Amino acid sequence: MSCLNYVSPGLLSIRKLEGQSYVGLRPTTNRRLVRAACRIKLSHPVSVIRANDDREASVKSSGMSIEECEAAVVAGNAPQAPPARPTPAAPAGTPVVSSLPLSRRPRRNRKSAALRASFQETTLSPANFVLPLFIHEGEEDTPIGAMPGCYRLGWRHGLVEEVRKALDVGINSVVLFPKIPDPLKSPTGDEAYNENGLVPRAIRLLKDKYPDIVIYTDVALDPYSSDGHDGILREDGVIMNDETVHQLCKQAVAQARAGADVVSPSDMMDGRVAAIRAALDTEGFQDVSIMSYTAKYASSFYGPFREALDSNPRSGDKKTYQMNPANYREALVESHEDEAEGADILLVCDLFTNLCLL
Repeated sequence: MSCLNYVSPGLLSIRKLEGQSYVGLRPTTNRRLVRAACRIKLSHPVSVIRANDDREASVKSSGMSIEECEAAVVAGNAPQAPPARPTPAAPAGTPVVSSLPLSRRPRRNRKSAALRASFQETTLSPANFVLPLFIHEGEEDTPIGAMPGCYRLGWRHGLVEEVRKALDVGINSVVLFPKIPDPLKSPTGDEAYNENGLVPRAIRLLKDKYPDIVIYTDVALDPYSSDGHDGILREDGVIMNDETVHQLCKQAVAQARAGADVVSPSDMMDGRVAAIRAALDTEGFQDVSIMSYTAKYASSFYGPFREALDSNPRSGDKKTYQMNPANYREALVESHEDEAEGADILLVCDLFTNLCLL
């Protein structure tokens, strides 16, 4: 029988190291496991690697049984453990002061890597991300000049393959952005709600291949508009809000009917979240979520994205519906409105990096 002279509460495992058998400790409070470990028969002397200690203690077996070990402890002959580590010395010149009378010291939970990991509130994994995918009608994938390494994917082949790769690394959600052929664009963006259009076809294909994938869609008219704006452009250059919302509702319903899980209005029209929610519910799509672009800023950093969609405005800019980046309180107003109107997810577009963050 072998008994350890020094055993911290731990789960023990035996491994070979330089011809010796070693017992490695991992933290646990199960005392029966520790006692069972003392009954392990070893053909070599036993050494212990103490849990959470970078120093290896070489302690030879005493040859005592577990009962003899316990009897020795009861008799007051407990085996010696390593001494407690000394308190580190402060640098010379450190003032000597009384401890502050603090009942709470938040830094206590940040004093080691293990503690910080224990109390980390947010953990990011591939499952937390939504992969943006640009698609087009062609068979071949085509590079996007303003986005090195990114491609417009052929919806029947390249898209399916890219989604397969994403699923393999744990990314379960994608959002689709289409490049629409110019002949299908119009001032009112009617192609946006064509149920046999590029996006609905791509949704149905992906759901057929990968039923469990989560598909987000973009709800806006700019990829479908001959004017390149997110809304209907009046002849005097004004973006027509309520008429645009009417089109967006039809677009969202068409996407939901194809199998979209989350529709994402990125247009920044007033009242569109409530209207889309009502339209979806009326058509029986109560389970389809709305991710609202709640604070989308008018920024030239969107240039590469617009190139990918071929959706640059043909005239003017988007400042009457996208936000001024200098306005903080206005962003709060927009987020409160979207939440009140029924948005399930609020999304903020960072104007400096052009990254969308949930």
